Amino acid sequence: MNTDADDGWSLVVPLKPLALAKSRLAAAAGARLRPRLALAFAEDTVGAVLDCARVREAVVVTDDPAAGGVLAALGARIVPDAPAAGLNAALAHGARTVRARRPHARVAALNADLPALRPAELSRVLDAARAFPRAFLADAAEIGTTFLSAAPGVELAPAFGGASRLRHLSSGAVEIRLAGVDSVRRDVDTGEDLAAARELGLGPRTAARWLPAAG
Repeated sequence: MNTDADDGWSLVVPLKPLALAKSRLAAAAGARLRPRLALAFAEDTVGAVLDCARVREAVVVTDDPAAGGVLAALGARIVPDAPAAGLNAALAHGARTVRARRPHARVAALNADLPALRPAELSRVLDAARAFPRAFLADAAEIGTTFLSAAPGVELAPAFGGASRLRHLSSGAVEIRLAGVDSVRRDVDTGEDLAAARELGLGPRTAARWLPAAG
C-alpha cells in the first residue's frame, strides 16, 4: 500500500449488508453459505487492494457492522452508507468522503466481489487509468463494469448496475482495454462466475469457505 501523502489511489468499495448480498449465489452455495461467501469475496478484494503498491487507501462503504469490523481489521477505512439510496449513491458518497480529506485525490470505484483479484493486475489497470479524466474496465461478460476511475478534480459519476458498460461509455469515460487483467474483470454473481474465478485462483478467504463446500 502506498503511504506517500501526495500520491496513490483511493479505492472505494461498496458492500451491501451481508443478509442481502449475492442473492443469485444461493442456488449454488445455499442460504447459509451465501452471506459468508459475500464477506469472503470482500475480504479477498480489499486484501488485494491493500497489497497493491499503487493504492493509498481502501474505503469500504457499508452499513453492515460485522463486515465493517472484519474489513477494518484488514486496514480498510469504513464509511457508513449515509445516502442509503443504492449502489451509485454509495459510491458517490465514498468518493466525496475521500475528497473531503484529500481534495485532489485520484479516486476509483471497485466491485467488492472480485475474489480472484491480483494486486499486480490491479496496478496495471490503475496505471492505464492515470492517462484519462475518467476511465473504466468492463466485466468479463463485457456488459457491466468492475472499475471506474476519476482523476484529481474530476467527479466519479458512477453508473454501475446492469448494462453499465454502455452507460459509462455514454458518459464520456474511456474504456480500458488491457490483456492479462482477468482477475480485475471477474466479478462473481452466480455459481458459474465462481467456477470461473476458481480457474483464475481464488483468494485465501474465499478458498477457505468455498472449496470444502464445492468438493
